[in-house]
Amino acid sequence: MVFLSYLITGLGLGSVYAIIALGYSMVYGIAKMLNFAHGDIIMVGSYVAFFVLYRFGLSVPVGIILSVLVCTVLGVLVERLAYKPLRQASSLSVLITAIGVSYFLQNGAQLLWSSSQKMFKSVVGDGGISLFGGKLTLSYITLVTILTCILIMIALTLFINHTSTGRAMRACSEDKGAAQLMGINVNTTISITFAIGSALAAIAAVLLCSTYPSITPTLGSMPGIKAFTAAVFGGIGSIPGAFIGGLLLGVIESLAKAYISTQLSDAVVFAVLIVVLLIKPTGLLGKKVSVKV
Repeated sequence: MVFLSYLITGLGLGSVYAIIALGYSMVYGIAKMLNFAHGDIIMVGSYVAFFVLYRFGLSVPVGIILSVLVCTVLGVLVERLAYKPLRQASSLSVLITAIGVSYFLQNGAQLLWSSSQKMFKSVVGDGGISLFGGKLTLSYITLVTILTCILIMIALTLFINHTSTGRAMRACSEDKGAAQLMGINVNTTISITFAIGSALAAIAAVLLCSTYPSITPTLGSMPGIKAFTAAVFGGIGSIPGAFIGGLLLGVIESLAKAYISTQLSDAVVFAVLIVVLLIKPTGLLGKKVSVKV
């Protein structure tokens, strides 16, 4: 039962990583860039939810919706102001810009809300469901997190495969030039991708803070890095890969904390990533892409 408890905890944590990693994978798959400011959008979503719920006393659905709206607008603004002018620039320039946006958001949060910790309460309460005669307790937030991740994965898959916007995203991912010749507005498609990724970051923020209640301006840094690791682990650019990579990463981290060392759990996670990439450089579900010269 103890192992099963750690496994369920890992799936809950991995579900948060998977939701964040989906945003990374979508942006990379379509815009071919790594948005390292994605973790800081999670931080902004956390602060918005905190103030809406606990300073203004509004309901949980309102807090989640406002957090999603603010993060969506922020994601689109970041794309339009910081990344769109660099659409034809080198990947190094985009990477440096992404790091700059990340520090800008972190320092902006410190100026607005100070560096002191703020405590977040679980949006679904602190109880749980007892299983196997009380030998195992499944917390409400873990259950909600796992179910939310599965629903998001299903909805995103249906959206990508069965809507005109989703087909436009896939076309841009394959060849932006050809997509533009076919009448697809590439700029709008990329903006929609950033909007969806940022909305997912807001949902992940609420779920993450419900599990780990401390909010600081650097809140999104480590989850962002781990979610990026999950995206690479599963095969960056692959939506199913981000989902599987996030879940596996959460389970590995949870078991490493339980059976190896709390201090070494992050090292174990990144060591597993290195081993996987040495065996399969494109990740678990990544595809090898041939580059025409």
